[in-house]
Amino acid sequence: MIVHDIRPLLAPTISILCAILIFWRGENTYLRRIFSISAAILKWVIVLSMLPGSLKGVIYVTELIPFTPGISFLLRVDALGMFFGMVSSTLWIITTVYAIGYMEGEHARKRFFAFFALCVSTTVGLAFAGNLFTLFVFYEMLTVSTYPLVIHEETPEAMKAGRKYLVYTLTGGSLILFATALVFYQANTVAFDQPGILSINSGVGILVVIFAMFMLGFGVKAAIMPLHGWLPSAMVAPTPVSALLHAVAVVKAGVFGITRVVYNIFGVSLLKEMASKGADVASVLMWAAMITIVLGSLMALMQDGFKKRLAYSTISQLSYIVLGVSLLTPDSVMGGIVHIVNQAFMKITMFFVAGAIYKKTHKKNISEMHGIGHKMPITMATFTIASFGMMGLPPTAGFISKWYLSLGALAADKPIAVIVLLLSSFLNAIYFLPIVYRAYFMKPLDGDTTMDEAHWTFLVPCIICALYTIGLGLFAELPFVPLELSRIAVTQFFR
Repeated sequence: MIVHDIRPLLAPTISILCAILIFWRGENTYLRRIFSISAAILKWVIVLSMLPGSLKGVIYVTELIPFTPGISFLLRVDALGMFFGMVSSTLWIITTVYAIGYMEGEHARKRFFAFFALCVSTTVGLAFAGNLFTLFVFYEMLTVSTYPLVIHEETPEAMKAGRKYLVYTLTGGSLILFATALVFYQANTVAFDQPGILSINSGVGILVVIFAMFMLGFGVKAAIMPLHGWLPSAMVAPTPVSALLHAVAVVKAGVFGITRVVYNIFGVSLLKEMASKGADVASVLMWAAMITIVLGSLMALMQDGFKKRLAYSTISQLSYIVLGVSLLTPDSVMGGIVHIVNQAFMKITMFFVAGAIYKKTHKKNISEMHGIGHKMPITMATFTIASFGMMGLPPTAGFISKWYLSLGALAADKPIAVIVLLLSSFLNAIYFLPIVYRAYFMKPLDGDTTMDEAHWTFLVPCIICALYTIGLGLFAELPFVPLELSRIAVTQFFR
């Protein structure tokens, strides 16, 4: 059932208004905090109010500007959009609290929090995009709003990383725009209202070109190798930005776009028909994802920098989602979609911990973290929980993702994908468990074992996200949890 509603527009608008207010009165620390937290909570309430309807199959629509027949600025909240919107709005509240503590005493806080709000606004707008045109607009707005966050430190290294980020993402955006134009030329629409709008009658050749351009364009932000180069470089940004990039906004925009293209633009039937004619583009995407999963993990093993190791882990973990999408089975897609939220909570916990350790000890490298678990036991406990989740150990959220991905791979008769997932879990253990061992089973280099935990603005977000990591695994089958919403999205894709 389609319901015309103003809430799909209100959700991203709240953050835009927050950014305007911060630009206007953001020099006042008290007002800046009030604006940021109030807008985060209000956005979450608006998005949450649509959840009961989404679970019943209701689709909320707001159409603003019809440009030509078939193209309009359209906001449309279906199950997949609601899924991504809930992740973004929930984590924005937690990350805002963390950022307030982290940025205390830092320079240009007004600019930081204003663009921080704009970043989340564009992410929710992207989640609620009802067609390729609207998705492209928010996708490029996301690039523009995150650039000032990436270069926030304004060091030569930060400026270089910012330039690299723009070159990668704007090039990807250009490919998406061109592919969108080709889709409209072939289908006379770019809407996400059905499971596939293209037809084999367009010709296999042009369909392969369109698919390739979309995968390259969205693959940049999804960090599919070798399009990943910007992501490790962007780790020069403040930790709240790194957390936002890796768990909520930019990288998830990439995998979200890939999911939309595969299931709303091409559709399962067309991709299988293309495969029967010798153009198995879904399998090519599957192999790209599997290679990225393994190589990302191997690169993570080589990093001593804490955030760099987490960055390469993200590159690997993101391709779990791409792998699930490319296998074209209901279980695999459900595993991929639910990993959007599972990876978000696990990875943001890890970045929160990295930031808390840096703020408390000024240590950035893993080799310096002897005995940090003695000084910051609760902080490191949350990291340990997130590590177990990344390895896919029950009862964490990561187990749920890998379980459904494995079921989907077997249903698709692709046992190689299960082997890759098992190998990835093994590699995750190799590069995460030594951090835990170093923290708890080695003495601090200075011999001081006095407990000295991080400030509550660091500690509480870590604890909340770690609890989510366990809760999303233990209670995965309860109503109103991500797995239920992902099932509805899959039903809409395979109807």
